[in-house]
This record gives sequence, structure tokens and C-alpha cells, in this order.
Amino acid sequence: MPSVEILGAKGQAAGRLELKPDVFGVEIRVPLLHQAVTRELNDRRAGTHDTKGRSEVSGGGRKPWRQKGTGRARQGSIRAPQWKGGGKVFGPTPRSYEQQMPREMRRQALRAAVAAKIVAGELSVMDAMTVADGKTKALVGRLAELGVTAAPTLLVVETLGENVAREARNVPWLTVETPTHVSVYQLLRARRAVFERGALLALEAVLSSEGGSTATMKMEGAEAAPSKPPHSRGARQPSPSKPPRSRGARQPSAGNARARRAAADQAGAAP
Repeated sequence: MPSVEILGAKGQAAGRLELKPDVFGVEIRVPLLHQAVTRELNDRRAGTHDTKGRSEVSGGGRKPWRQKGTGRARQGSIRAPQWKGGGKVFGPTPRSYEQQMPREMRRQALRAAVAAKIVAGELSVMDAMTVADGKTKALVGRLAELGVTAAPTLLVVETLGENVAREARNVPWLTVETPTHVSVYQLLRARRAVFERGALLALEAVLSSEGGSTATMKMEGAEAAPSKPPHSRGARQPSPSKPPRSRGARQPSAGNARARRAAADQAGAAP
């Protein structure tokens, strides 16, 4: 069962926090972490790059010289790609770099990222991050007491208050996040990760309970779906608009009816 040491106000050991093995004791899969980081960095790209082709560059509407007789190579426009100031061939155009990743894979990557920090000994837990005067110097001093130096550090607090945000905004190597917004890239980029006790327990609850509730919702949806009646290929229902016809009974034609009437008239006229 994974466990982390809880640090007191002065950096001394104040106990250990036991974590769920099915949440932060999972296998650390490097390809999964790489996919999650690549997806996050690509999602940050604006994708607004654009170049102009030969049809978009202004000018070049007339042929620079006649086709034959000049001794030079034939040219149709001074905005062709081989000309200086001409259009670009296969240049970048605006597009989206967004990548799709299944929800369960994103959750598993976040579990593995926290587990990697625990295994490497780069995750610290404290009761609460409170600084009385709300000054940046006091926050840096408090982190120094926990053994955090001027290196990329991730601070995860249970609630991001105004004082903590003001204290941390002037520290270039410090990133402050809440459990609901922490990402895999932030965890792997940081040399040290400092969690409040309530923040780590909240992240553990989110990563352990939502999967079960989703599975329950899927099961309930499957039970609520009505079952289709079995389809019999042999029994064929007749169409309501067309009644079934008997193959033995034949409908009399108009010619046969006239012949019968003529025979009846002849029989009546005979003495």
C-alpha cells in the first residue's frame, strides 16, 4: 500500500498518510504518460499559423515577358513559388492540433503520474499552506522549511484563495493548482510536488469514485433499455393493405363473362 510522509509546519515528520493501492499504486506506463503529455501540449497550440499561396499573394496578374523569343525561361507570373516574394508551396494553414484521448486513459495517466512522484520520493504532504501576512517572501520561506529549493515546483492546494494566488504569482518556478485542475504535464515537469493533505485526499476520491459511478450508470442504462422481441425468419406476417390471395381461386375475366351472357340469351330465345 503506498504511503507518504506528512510534514509539519517546520518540516518535521508528523506521521504518514496511507493511500489506496488501486489509485496511486498502479503500474507506471511510460507510453501512456507520453501520450497524455503530448495531447496536453498539442491542445495548448493555437494553430493560427498561415502562409499565402501563389493565388493569395497580391500582384503577378500579367505575364512578365512573352513566351518565346527572349532567350529566357518561360514565366507566367512573378508570384510563382520560384520567385522572390512569390507564394509558398505546401505551407502551414490554420488547423486544430486537438487530440482525442479516452476518459479512462486520462484518469489512468493521472494516477500513474502521482504514483511516479511517490516512488521517486518527490511528493510531499503537509496539513495546510497558510501564510499569515500574504507575502511572497513568507511563502518562499515556508517552502524552504519543507526542503523545496528554487526548482520547478507544483503546489496543489485544496482551495485556491486570494492570498495564496497573490503570494505565488511572483515566484517564477512555482505553479499553484487545485486537485480538479492538476494535469499530468504539470506533475511530470515539476521537480517537487507539494500537496495539502485535503487536496491529495480529494484527488484520490475523484480518481477512485468517478469510475465506479460511471460504470453504475452504464449498467443502469443497459437494464433500462427495452429488449427487442425475437425475430422469426420463418413466420411472415401478411400486409394489412393487401389481403392474402388463394392460389386456387381464379377471378373471372371480362371475356368469359360476355360469353356466358351470350349463351344464356341463346338458350332463352330457343323454342
